[in-house]
Amino acid sequence: QVQLVESGGGLVQVGGSLRLSCAASGASLGAATVDWYRQTPGNEREFVARITSGGYRMYAESVKGRFTISRDNAHNTVILHLNSLNPEDTAVYYCHTGDPSPEYGYWGQGTQVTVSS
Repeated sequence: QVQLVESGGGLVQVGGSLRLSCAASGASLGAATVDWYRQTPGNEREFVARITSGGYRMYAESVKGRFTISRDNAHNTVILHLNSLNPEDTAVYYCHTGDPSPEYGYWGQGTQVTVSS
């Protein structure tokens, strides 16, 4: 069974940075397409970033140039670097894999990112 565990969230001031990790068991993320989404209360999950099985990276317009997605194959982990954070980035961040659609596949439990002004 595939399990994803996100970590690295926390409280940070405007302009700060965080490094989120998505660690997997039961599957190799090294050749998988992995997404990061985020969600705020009362809203649907919002796409943030994707790294495809071939290494292609995609970003939501709202985070392009500030967030970077990468792999750490040695630890079977996908990393999301968050830079130049602003209060609108406050959300629970989730990683997802196993299907192109967020309606299917596997999700982690999420990690909270809070940006204070």
